[in-house]
Amino acid sequence: MKTKTYAGIPEQYAKLDQSKIVLIPVPYDGTSTWQKGADKGPDAFLDASANMELYDIETNSEVYQQGVFLADAITENSSPEAMVEAVHQATKKYIKKNKFVTVFGGEHSISIGTIRAFNEMFEDITVLHIDAHADLRESYEGSKCNHACAVYEASQTTNLIQVGIRSMDIIEKTVMDEDKTYFAHEMAQDDNWMDSAIDQMTDNVFITFDLDALDPSIMPSTGTPEPGGLFWYETLEFLKQVFEEKNVVGFDIVELCPNTVDKSSDFLAAKLYYKMLSYKFEGEDIDDDFESNFNDSLNGANKFSKFNDEDDY
Repeated sequence: MKTKTYAGIPEQYAKLDQSKIVLIPVPYDGTSTWQKGADKGPDAFLDASANMELYDIETNSEVYQQGVFLADAITENSSPEAMVEAVHQATKKYIKKNKFVTVFGGEHSISIGTIRAFNEMFEDITVLHIDAHADLRESYEGSKCNHACAVYEASQTTNLIQVGIRSMDIIEKTVMDEDKTYFAHEMAQDDNWMDSAIDQMTDNVFITFDLDALDPSIMPSTGTPEPGGLFWYETLEFLKQVFEEKNVVGFDIVELCPNTVDKSSDFLAAKLYYKMLSYKFEGEDIDDDFESNFNDSLNGANKFSKFNDEDDY
């Protein structure tokens, strides 16, 4: 990574022991099947972040003062499985340090590791999957750790809510819970989709945000752009509501595929990350202690649990 601290923030806000937030970059692009370049995403994101105003008007806050530790990038790329395990272990390590852990990819296969870690450390977790693609294949091109399989494991082990979906293979319907899937064409006609999605979430929520969920008119720099996506303010409205009503335990952002001509996508990714942090810590004093509420006694006990559709959330 080119940047010594996240967004160029002063060292006093960037030390691990004094930071509430950890940012793990994962520059990995080992399984993408169309446009390559997601491994350049973390550097582009950090470069854009360093050129971003750090005062957030909406929340009247400077969330970087809560402390953001920029962890060493995870560069394991010997195999998709090895990368997933490296992400899993690093994420879990920082959760155990009582940090609000965030991850920036890289392609979406990295989320298999992040979700696995959060599912092991938090009870009754919902995975909020915001994406253009269903990513529910059990295996693809010989690996269960392919980007096309990003949330298959989550569909089996967590309460998975999918938002913005507009591209999938028919085989994925055999896995998908359509009652908890918000297709883009339906969202365009339904003013209540946000409330409906949130009503189906448990208290603890992990967000995995694939940038191709956004419309390519505002986010062209992704590996597989799809027409008909989310726009900026509706995305923020939804995220703000999730952060207000639920305990968001962490998040990752993936699939920034930067290009040399247009830097707007890099900057949008930087702003989105900062907005999500601002929503998480809105109203929290800098001197307040952070409690992530992870449960170290779980030891993976809920990893293979499957939520019952009749559960009342």
